[in-house]
Amino acid sequence: MFLILFGAPGVGKGTQAERLSSEFKIPQISTGEMLREANAKKTKLGLEAKKLMDMGELVSDKIILGIVEERITQDDCNHGLILDGFPRTIPQAEGLAIIANKHNLPPFKCIEITLPDDVIVQRLLLRGRADDSEETIRNRLFVYKNQTAPVKQYFNIDSHFYSVNGNKSIDEVYNEIKKILQ
Repeated sequence: MFLILFGAPGVGKGTQAERLSSEFKIPQISTGEMLREANAKKTKLGLEAKKLMDMGELVSDKIILGIVEERITQDDCNHGLILDGFPRTIPQAEGLAIIANKHNLPPFKCIEITLPDDVIVQRLLLRGRADDSEETIRNRLFVYKNQTAPVKQYFNIDSHFYSVNGNKSIDEVYNEIKKILQ
């Protein structure tokens, strides 16, 4: 199973990816976590990414695609993987398709988790991360709607795109995702 969990920040992609990863024994790959790790280690990439993330901006496609290709070609991804929050732009989606083709990976299924903006803002404020002020969250939602949401059409062209309502219990959302995967 090669899966992309898609949606705005705070919709529950990470929570669902973690459960799916555990049940299906495939790695969850979160570009956000990889970038936070690079930042914690104070790498050049991490510092560059932190500056952009603190402003609510997206990290460059070239940087992200390089990180993703390096990760998804590791042995633990041979039987499937879950991309959590990637791709975020049409060029990233196209780049992923090139990487998948280059490494003979099957097509990715893309499942979007949706939530109203006000619910997202409240969830992220409760999460309590230093980079989660209401202004930054709303900017991230604006960036998402303008740069990331169009990725839906990219995956919808090949009928590999599905959507679930994230404004339900964690278990209900998980069960809806599993139905799509069957």
